[in-house]
Amino acid sequence: MLKIAWHPNYKHNLPSGHRFPMEKYELIPEQLLYENTISEENLHVPGMITNEILSLVHSAEYIEKLDSLNLSPPEIRKTGFPLSQELIDREKTIMQGTLDCALFALENGVSINVAGGTHHAFADRGEGFCLYNDIAIASQYLIHQKLASQILVVDLDVHQGNGTASIFRNNKNVSTFSMHGRHNYPLRKEKSDLDIELEDGTDDSTYIDLLEKNFFNLLSNVSPDFVFFQSGVDILSTDKLGRLKVSREGCKKRDQMIVEGCYKSKTPLCISMGGGYSEKITDIVEAHCNTFRLAQEIFF
Repeated sequence: MLKIAWHPNYKHNLPSGHRFPMEKYELIPEQLLYENTISEENLHVPGMITNEILSLVHSAEYIEKLDSLNLSPPEIRKTGFPLSQELIDREKTIMQGTLDCALFALENGVSINVAGGTHHAFADRGEGFCLYNDIAIASQYLIHQKLASQILVVDLDVHQGNGTASIFRNNKNVSTFSMHGRHNYPLRKEKSDLDIELEDGTDDSTYIDLLEKNFFNLLSNVSPDFVFFQSGVDILSTDKLGRLKVSREGCKKRDQMIVEGCYKSKTPLCISMGGGYSEKITDIVEAHCNTFRLAQEIFF
């Protein structure tokens, strides 16, 4: 069964006019339930992650700063979110959601968190709407518990997974792959094990060709026993921040390639949603829902 992590905390109240589309966290499961892609039985409500598990990746000083709501104004500005206890609770719930999904993926082949993909969070700081790094935390947990020994992170958000790349820079158990806009955020890129930089205006054909060549080479050369997929939909041509020209169908082909590749290679797959900033919320929700539909169709 496809297990999907979702919690009411995911839809956090932000000040009016904030550009981060929190509505999608409620609309995605609603749409999937409405169309009978999933049932209530598929939904899993995570708790909050412990500081002990957070410390597998994040520094004790940084965890304490967040717990005590003691970030400086410049540190808060870098995260992009107003700091509050509700926000910290939300972030810890999302972290547990991805960790739970990783464990479900070991059992069922694939699992998806409706939120997550917080790849701009470093070990000691947050950036770009990311306070903690869910993929890094779940990866380290699997390695620490000897549940996986060679992990591949496939980050296909339009923005480079700079925090993830930094965290795993010298970690031989985790290979990081980021395919992202060359001229997009962050201005200063970190070094992943493999970075593919895309020019503004990259279309479906160019995108899919590059991904096909590099993803399957990685599956063959890395031979992962677990894959994390950051499936941001800010690659869409409708995205306000993305700069690429990938259609919704192209985004779906991208997801199909990753999901089918993991299914055929019998590699457990944990998916986090990542970013999406299209003007119309329907463009964001539909592109994300395609990821869930494909996982359901291919694995089950």
